[in-house]
Amino acid sequence: MTVLSQTFFYLALIVVISPLSLLAIFASSMLFGYRLSETTQAKLTKITNITGLLVALVIPTIMMITGKNRIVVELGRWVAIDKEHFHFHLKLIFDQLSVPFLVLCFVLCAVVGTFAASYLHRDKGYSRFFFYYALFQLGMILSALAGTIETLFLGWELVGLSSAMLVAYFQSRPAPVRNGLRIWSVYRISDAAFLIAALTMHHLTGVGDFELMTGTEPWPGGSTLVDSGSIIQIGLLLIFAAAGKSAMVPFSGWLPRAMEGPTPSSAIFYGALSVHLGVFLLLRINPILAASLTIQLMVIGLGLLTTVFGALTSRVQTDVKNGLAYASLTQVGLITIEIGLGLYYFALVHMIGHACLRTLQLLRAPSTLRDHQWLENAVGSHLSNSEMREARWAKPIHPRLYRFAMHRGNLDVFLDRICIRPFISLFQWFDRIEHRITNAIEGGESRISQNIHHSEDPSKGNR
Repeated sequence: MTVLSQTFFYLALIVVISPLSLLAIFASSMLFGYRLSETTQAKLTKITNITGLLVALVIPTIMMITGKNRIVVELGRWVAIDKEHFHFHLKLIFDQLSVPFLVLCFVLCAVVGTFAASYLHRDKGYSRFFFYYALFQLGMILSALAGTIETLFLGWELVGLSSAMLVAYFQSRPAPVRNGLRIWSVYRISDAAFLIAALTMHHLTGVGDFELMTGTEPWPGGSTLVDSGSIIQIGLLLIFAAAGKSAMVPFSGWLPRAMEGPTPSSAIFYGALSVHLGVFLLLRINPILAASLTIQLMVIGLGLLTTVFGALTSRVQTDVKNGLAYASLTQVGLITIEIGLGLYYFALVHMIGHACLRTLQLLRAPSTLRDHQWLENAVGSHLSNSEMREARWAKPIHPRLYRFAMHRGNLDVFLDRICIRPFISLFQWFDRIEHRITNAIEGGESRISQNIHHSEDPSKGNR
């Protein structure tokens, strides 16, 4: 192992261990019942973010000095079952895609962590929020640096779990809990596609390394080593997974439900990082997209459909957070179009800039009315009503289209009919079959025990 390899090995350990240690501290405090003060939790969060951010800034500096555009760090072989068919290595990739996204994760997590320390002051769920926050941060770091599809799936699941739990943060009200369960069910659908794609890769190649899909050249170069017959199959599954994670059509119905969580989680999840995780996956597998015109056209079509839907729906929302959520969806659709057109660097810069902007807007959303009143007092008169200008857009639109936007495309109803209800019906059928088999076994056992008792009862004359 060279000096450069050893350096990046230890830097990678620090980057992963910093959020992992924060998660372990918060989890152990909740598990063993000792309470950390708000000041202590805020300081631990700040120290973790500063440490991770400094290391994340050192990494690109070393890469620029040494002229390396791609460095792979392997943290050990965890599973090896018949080397020709399955093995799992925990690999991290530092390249022109993962490093900027890593820095973005630490910067925005630091901002939101500092904001939440004041925003949730004296809230009963303060410790619970920061536990989910640490879980989310670890998932984002693993997703950003993932060098294998299993590592990405691990981070993907941590992000999804923490997202659903924070949507259901206000547990005393039924609506947030229902919405959290709804989001978790939609994630299950898209994550199933992700898991099938991972299993397909292992079935075809025996490994889940991204090098087979992206090549060994620095991003965004490289050519996929997957055969042409499997490109469409794997590509479609990963596009489906990305659509679910980034709330693209037809999964956009869960996006307004996600606004039930506290404002800091809305900012970091559905304005900044989590909502961009799907398009990050598309950027990571760009050689697969470039190798198939069919896949490219599907990505462009998905982005165009999401952009139009988000633009229409955002104009008719009656509250700030939902309006910002659908505005974010519009930009996610535009980024997806850019990826389909092969504008990878442009899409990366667009994603980073949009994440920073939405974080600021969502964190300022609770103060919008107060800011408006402050500006009116400063000016000495009423400001021009921008909402009235927005309302004029609705007049020339066909009433059916306007109702479509108001009802958010009825995408929840669509998902219920196409995906959720069939699954529920299937598992209810399995439940009925299980009860019948169990009752039959219990009935048979009871009859056998009665016969044995009857044969051994002296009063019946059986000796």
